[in-house]
This record gives sequence, structure tokens and C-alpha cells, in this order.
Amino acid sequence: MSVVKEGISARETFAELYEEYLPKVFRYIQYKVNNMQLTEDLTSTVFEKALTNFGKFSSDKASFSTWIFSIARNTVIDHYRVQARKQTISLEEVVDVPSGDLSPDEELARKEELKKLRVNLAGLSREEQEIISLKFWAEFNNRQIAKMIGLSESNVGTKLYRAVRKLRNSFLESENG
Repeated sequence: MSVVKEGISARETFAELYEEYLPKVFRYIQYKVNNMQLTEDLTSTVFEKALTNFGKFSSDKASFSTWIFSIARNTVIDHYRVQARKQTISLEEVVDVPSGDLSPDEELARKEELKKLRVNLAGLSREEQEIISLKFWAEFNNRQIAKMIGLSESNVGTKLYRAVRKLRNSFLESENG
């Protein structure tokens, strides 16, 4: 079964999917690499690969979101493989996401919260970090995450629940000294 709708060309279909998934893929990659220039480059690479292989995509095998995020995930993994180093999250850096119209005090508070989040996320296992990034940055549901990382949907739900609980407890501990 093709993803192309009747009366709409493959080009138009891809353009619609690009518009819908670009922000989600960008946020996911930004979380994974924590570098704006690299995020832009890798996001571009993901959509180049998707466009090149769009004719091979079959919605019978996977949803477009699963397919595009598999490409994104593998592109990030390939990047780190090529760099011959493991992914690390710098605890000193904060995600550089445009915040809109925040006051300087609100912007500072937001950056402090993001810094705390990074510190607390670093305390989770790689698998827990991956599940959280797919759930909250890429906005996948548990079924989509399960297909992507090879776990059962209930196992993803359990691991997500435990990871969020660990994160909450870590935040509480850091707030209470």
C-alpha cells in the first residue's frame, strides 16, 4: 500500500509529511546531539535520505512516523560511529531552543530548569534516556517507541513510568538539598 493519496503526487505527499515531521525530527535530534549546527546538518541528512527512498516506503510495513524516526535514529547513531566516540550529554550546556517572548528573568529560570533536567537525565540509563527522548521530544506513543527499539509496548510503558519516577525523585532530591 502506498502512502500517496489519490490525486496527490508523491512530491506533494512528501512535502506535507516534511512540514508535519520536520519540527519533531529536529527536536529529537537536537536533544540527542545538543549542538544547533549539527542538529541542522543531521536533520537535513534525514530528510535527504527519506526523499531519496520515499518510493520504497510502504505504509503496510510501518507508519511514516516510525519510518522517518528510524532514519533519524540511525543517522544519529551513524554520526557517532563515524566520530568514533560515544554520545555524551554535556551537563554544562543548555538546549538552545528559541523561547519566544520571555522576560530575562523568565529566560534565566527556564535555562536553569533545563540545566537541572540535563543533570537529572544524565543519571538515567541510555535506554531510559532514549525512551524519554522518543516520548517527549519526538512525541511518539508507546507502540511507536516499542517498534523502534524492539521492546514490547507494555515494557516501554513500564520503563517510561520508572524513568519518569526516577527523574521526579531526582528533581525532588536536588530541590531539597
